[in-house]
Amino acid sequence: MNARKSVLVRMSPDLWKELNRWASEDFRSLNGHIEFLLHKAVQQRKHQDQATKKNNEPS
Repeated sequence: MNARKSVLVRMSPDLWKELNRWASEDFRSLNGHIEFLLHKAVQQRKHQDQATKKNNEPS
C-alpha cells in the first residue's frame, strides 16, 4: 500500500487564486490539481533527461 505524504506549501494569494480557478475549470480540488501539475512536471523532466542522455551518447 502506497502511503501518501503531506506537504505544506506556502504561496502568494494571487497564485492561490489562479491555481484554484484552474483546478475548478478542470473539476479538480486544489490539492488534486497541484499534485497533477507536479506529476506532469516530473514526467516532462524525466523525458528531457532521457532525451539529453540519448543525444550525448557517441554515435
